[in-house]
Amino acid sequence: MITAGDFRNGITFEMDGTVYQIIEFQHVKPGKGAAFVRAKIRNVKSGSIVERTFNPSDKFELARMERKDMQYLYSDGDLFYFMDVETYDQIPINGETLGDTLTFVKDNEVVQILSYKGEIFGVEPPNFVVLEVTHTEPGFAGNTAQGATKPATVETGAQIKVPLFVNIGDLVRIDTRTGEYMERA
Repeated sequence: MITAGDFRNGITFEMDGTVYQIIEFQHVKPGKGAAFVRAKIRNVKSGSIVERTFNPSDKFELARMERKDMQYLYSDGDLFYFMDVETYDQIPINGETLGDTLTFVKDNEVVQILSYKGEIFGVEPPNFVVLEVTHTEPGFAGNTAQGATKPATVETGAQIKVPLFVNIGDLVRIDTRTGEYMERA
């Protein structure tokens, strides 16, 4: 059990039969009245974010999330297939469950499958990936405005913004959490 007064970023808890993760929280002690906890929480299954206030003494059951390394194999229509790297068991996951989490993931890449009580609700790709640029316009000489970017397509089909000096065939490091270009690899 955890009380709302003990909330910290990243903690997962069960409330009203649903699992939530704390994105950010704030202990508020107004001049008049009782203290309370204001928290921004994310429904881990649907991904929706809600802001709620809690009494610091409210108690909730901690939710133990399971993370398992699995290798992304391929997609077949709306099903995405993953293989357990220890047992070699293959499991299909519906595309609705994944959303756009595989935007920067190539075939055969290892990702973490997130589940709660045996029910898979998401996939967590590596924080950084290295991908090849498959299409971008050439940068023009003299166009050296500081911080200027251009659109580029990487080998997974995702669109990102890259600096003008990046060309087709270059390997780039991308932060999968933000979808931003980090550096050439």
